[in-house]
Parts: sequence; structure tokens; C-alpha cells
Amino acid sequence: MRVWSRTLSGRLCRVSSLFSENMAEEDNQSLHNENNENNRVRTLRDHMNPIRTSAPSCIVFPPDASHFNFKPGIIQLLPSFHGLDLENSYLHLREFEKVCNTYNDLNCSMNTIILKLFPFSLKDKAKTWLQNLRSGSIRAWDEIQQQFLKKFFPSHRTNSFKRQITTFTQKPGETFYQCWDRYRDLLNTCPHHGFET
Repeated sequence: MRVWSRTLSGRLCRVSSLFSENMAEEDNQSLHNENNENNRVRTLRDHMNPIRTSAPSCIVFPPDASHFNFKPGIIQLLPSFHGLDLENSYLHLREFEKVCNTYNDLNCSMNTIILKLFPFSLKDKAKTWLQNLRSGSIRAWDEIQQQFLKKFFPSHRTNSFKRQITTFTQKPGETFYQCWDRYRDLLNTCPHHGFET
């Protein structure tokens, strides 16, 4: 019977038959010994099959997070953000905070509630972005907002909106009220424009 063993460098090598008999005997003893269950020799098949490991979360929850209770239906009320170019990240954060402010839990802080629920509001590209953040890098709602806006409202987009605001003009045939509404919508699209209004 051929017996293979893994060397310290990780390569497979054939073990001599005398040694293999002793090794097989030891393996049988160790398999039946209850104290050595965790030290079981892994077969080549075991090494070929992937084991499930999960990456640590980028969000570090406060100590009161263990007392958080999900209310039924809260996740369905959360707005969805997919990370598409057409989506407004400021609007998503505003709507998300509105939903979270309706949720009241005496056992934990609002920061904990928001940190717990925010991942459920992200989908597709945005969810992938959150999973790819460095583990343990987010500890507060302000930090996740800053990272979120840095990714989904980059500086070139801000510059584009600032340019539209500074060169804003009334369209031909447009009433003053329509023009004013369009201007206010433009300002709300980029609330950090920096202009006095």
C-alpha cells in the first residue's frame, strides 16, 4: 500500500512501507483517541476542498451592539443604494437617517442602530465596496459617511456640480419659479458646494 505524507515545505512524498505501517498504526490510535480528535491527519482530499473562512467586518460595533433588537420589517423600510452613477449618495444618506430616526431602542445608542442597519441598505456594487474596506476601519457613523461619500461622490463630480451652479442660467421660455426650483434641486444635489445661498 502506498502512503503519502506532506513534508515541512508542503510537498507530497511517498513514505517507505515499514514507516507507513507504523504511521498507519499511530493514525488509527490517534483517530480513536478522544483527546486527539483535533490532531487528525488530513487526507489529500481534505486539502483539496476549500474551507469556509469569513473576512472580519470593516465595522467595529460599540459594546452596546449586543443588546440591539431588530424590529420586524425594518430592513424593508430601508432605502437601497446600488452604487450606480445616476444615484445620489447624499439623498440615500438623508433617507437612510430618516428611517433610522423612526427606530427607537432603549438598549443601544443611535450610532449603534445606524451602524447595524447601514449594510442592509447597500446592494450590488455598493455592498462589494463595503466588504472590501479594511477590517476594523469603521467605528462611527461619521467615518462611514465620509468613506461612502469619498467613494460614491468623488471630487470630479463635486467640481462638475460647482461648475453647473456657477454657470446657472434661466432657460428660454422657463418661468422664474421653474428656474428657481431647478436651481434649488441643483444645490440639494451637491450640499457641500461651498457657496452662500
